[in-house]
Amino acid sequence: MIATGVSLEATVDRLCVELEHLLPGIACSVLRVKDNGTLYPLAAPSLPQNFSDLIDGLMIGPNVGSCGSAAYLGEAVVVTDIGNDARWSAFRDHLLPHGFQACWSVPIFNTDGTVFGTFALYFKQKRMPRAREKQLVSASIHLCAIALERHDRVIERERRASIDGLTELPNRSGFDLALSRLSCEQPGTWALLLVDLDNLKMINDTFGHQAGDELLQSVAQRIRTSVLPDHAFRLGGDEFAVILQEAEAVADLSGTAAKILDAIGVVTSCGGHRIQPRATIGGAAFSPGDPDAETVHRHADFALYHAKEIGRGGFVRYWPGIGTAIKHRIEVIQDVDVALDEGRIEAHYQPLVRINTGEIIGMEALCRLRKPDGHLVSAGAFHQATTDVDVAAKLTEGMLALVAADVRSWLDRGIPFQHVGINISSADFHSGTLYDRIKNAFGRENVPLKHVVIEVTESVYLGHEDPIVAQEIEALRGHGLRVALDDFGTGYASLTHLLTVPVDILKIDRSFVSELRQGERGLAIIAGLLGIARKLDIRVVAEGIETEEQALLLDENGCELGQGYLYSRAVSRDDATELLLKYAQQSGTDTVQPKCGMPPRVITDRTIPEDEEALGENGLRAVS
Repeated sequence: MIATGVSLEATVDRLCVELEHLLPGIACSVLRVKDNGTLYPLAAPSLPQNFSDLIDGLMIGPNVGSCGSAAYLGEAVVVTDIGNDARWSAFRDHLLPHGFQACWSVPIFNTDGTVFGTFALYFKQKRMPRAREKQLVSASIHLCAIALERHDRVIERERRASIDGLTELPNRSGFDLALSRLSCEQPGTWALLLVDLDNLKMINDTFGHQAGDELLQSVAQRIRTSVLPDHAFRLGGDEFAVILQEAEAVADLSGTAAKILDAIGVVTSCGGHRIQPRATIGGAAFSPGDPDAETVHRHADFALYHAKEIGRGGFVRYWPGIGTAIKHRIEVIQDVDVALDEGRIEAHYQPLVRINTGEIIGMEALCRLRKPDGHLVSAGAFHQATTDVDVAAKLTEGMLALVAADVRSWLDRGIPFQHVGINISSADFHSGTLYDRIKNAFGRENVPLKHVVIEVTESVYLGHEDPIVAQEIEALRGHGLRVALDDFGTGYASLTHLLTVPVDILKIDRSFVSELRQGERGLAIIAGLLGIARKLDIRVVAEGIETEEQALLLDENGCELGQGYLYSRAVSRDDATELLLKYAQQSGTDTVQPKCGMPPRVITDRTIPEDEEALGENGLRAVS
């Protein structure tokens, strides 16, 4: 039976039955001693069930019947008079009515010399064991030891097959088994969270795999502890799962996810390095209409994908329309990828001007995609493509090459060109090679990096408290590149960030400029910001200037630089060249007296649709 893999319980039960057949009138029992020192009945075919129930889970000790004492002492224990032996005081009433008067118990040892079972004979006379009984028990405990050790090896193999060796959490196999056993009868009784540890690859590459492994162990323990009494799993790599069944945790899925994120986010020491872990979570609850647990798993997968795409470090719960949103994102990513391969990505430029003179002192490069039918669309229409790391990298690479070539052509024509602003996505900052990519692109065209300004939107810089972005920007500035914080004031940044996350240029969002009126609060806010920026030696650019009234108010309050439709929409390279030839600020010129008391303005035909943001052939005109 041992050799053919019959279960442990069936094997030892058969052994007891065979021995009782050879020794009429004697009852046999086999108990398992667990690692925590408690007893577990494996077989006792002729003993009363209430006696087996009584000793199940009992802690071994020197006065715990015959078996508990034998296991504790590690030696055979003979009790010839159960009715009067103190070791049996708690158990005798369950055996004496059945005629059993004596008991002999022998410990069973494993190969390490540890007691992991007992074998006992119960007699109906007050007596010692006889020679033949000792001989049979000796053979029996040997067979029991083999059966117990084989069983333990099978259990350990199964445990290793379902337990992750690094984190000691159940692995994907264990997760699949647990998921398959969940009840799908009552909606709302359980939920699933998928947790993705952010930036593990970069940590492995930067600090070594030892640090990465220690980080995984730390995060696994934090997840496990934060979801008790529910269970956590490691699915592989940087992904974990949590099956929630505790009623409050299921009812407040967002709160449970926040609790996990807070636990993970505490700074930890890994491989001698202090690391602040971050994670992204997608979740789904078992809901009406869900046919099975695998559907909930798929929904949680959708939610995690969406959470990673819209910005790591948060939680997204599945909703029925999420599949459509993901499908749209995938289509946009594919469209941009094809456009890159076919050379349909173009760089357009919006002038940056001195407000008091109207002279162009720089350009902001803006990405445009030309559809196969010739229609031009702005970056907002395909912004979601930048959430894909590979496509974002290709897009940035393409824009850097286009802009570098255009700047080289302007310099070759003798245009006193100052700088060009280039927008960088969140994905670019996680590549670890951003500075090298910028340096190489402009180096190929022999364009000094003094002509480059890196523009980062406020949401990318501060929105998700991503330390990687801050570190990369610090590194870029360390190499001498100037950094502009774009869309300042749209919801994330505060003035305190200017102390902890220094930049060279602030670009005030158009939402402030559009509300500019004499005596209004918007003007007071901008005036205060300009004063602070001057003291911090930060230049300020006002975005979205559309009226001369706005330009005059900004000028009167000391704002020197601006951009917006009052001057020009984003234009093609050729039109940008024409603008630069006419209105570029000459070197050594700080101020130019405007004609008729007003600065010159360069504007475009306002009838062009906003989503195209491109000039027609005759769309450019200058007015004084």
